[in-house]
Amino acid sequence: MDIPKLVATIAVCLLIGALGSVFTAPSIGTWYASINKPSFNPPNWIFGPVWIMLFLLMGVSAYLVWEKCLQQKKAVNALYVFGAQLALNFLWSVLFFGLHKPLYALIEISALWAAIAMTIMEFRKYSRTASMMLLPYLAWVTFAAVLNYAIVVLN
Repeated sequence: MDIPKLVATIAVCLLIGALGSVFTAPSIGTWYASINKPSFNPPNWIFGPVWIMLFLLMGVSAYLVWEKCLQQKKAVNALYVFGAQLALNFLWSVLFFGLHKPLYALIEISALWAAIAMTIMEFRKYSRTASMMLLPYLAWVTFAAVLNYAIVVLN
């Protein structure tokens, strides 16, 4: 196990989460508190711990595939797809919380969902464990998309 690589992949994922929170945190008590939300909207405190766990899983998952890059050059493509979904993850926070554009965020989260699914398929080629570690992320983004849709409809 290459501890510096593992720490680096986890750190990159957590950094993306932290950058997204720059747009999210200021809107929670103001704009987000003022919009209509569906009855199944979770309490605000749940989002932080869930996202931290998901970013940790993403980081470990990316590490497992990165290790395969040393053996199989084609594995690099899987990491490019991973990077794209990570960028889309960040962009959703900017659109939804930063710009207060739930409709744009809904359109974007569809691309994010597809990118996560593609990442899972790519990672599966190199590590079943890495791909399985992204399933909770896909499930959470599916829920977030439903929540995002409900917010668009209600507002």
